[in-house]
Amino acid sequence: MRLRYNYRLYPDDSQRQALARLFGCVRVVWNDALAMRKAARKAGLPWIGGGDLQKICITAAKRTPEREWLGEVSPVPLQQSLRDLDQAYQNFFESVSGKRKGPRMGLPVFKSRRDQR
Repeated sequence: MRLRYNYRLYPDDSQRQALARLFGCVRVVWNDALAMRKAARKAGLPWIGGGDLQKICITAAKRTPEREWLGEVSPVPLQQSLRDLDQAYQNFFESVSGKRKGPRMGLPVFKSRRDQR
């Protein structure tokens, strides 16, 4: 017999603020990494790997005054957003080459601040 449980969370105001800060940081890291990959492709430079992106978009960015607020959140979700970006690119390339079944996947897109999901 298989059981399934559904849970619903009702965060209070401080938890909502912490989640909003975390999701904002994840969005910024995703957008920075995507912009770097697109710029490298446009300039004809080689593919930027996940480890290099992690060093540039997370570790080095925390040390700059403009992005020092990235250090206020856990690094694990930031690293996961870069892995998700790698997976999105992998899905796109497999879709274009015909290895992936189903509808064709598009290129990864920038995440908007105004998205309600």
